[in-house]
Amino acid sequence: MSEKQNVQSCNRPVTDEAVFKVTKEIVVKFIEVGRLTPANFEETYERVFQTVKESAKTL
Repeated sequence: MSEKQNVQSCNRPVTDEAVFKVTKEIVVKFIEVGRLTPANFEETYERVFQTVKESAKTL
């Protein structure tokens, strides 16, 4: 793949679905390692989602 094609593929907009999938993977990992409980799920999920979404916009 040429450098020009590589740059074009990086400029695609990030969909909400992609943000959701990344957020889900992060949250699942937090649950697996014991950093996330049902008591703090909603707050943590929202914070992770917003962080992923903001990070995707800066690309």
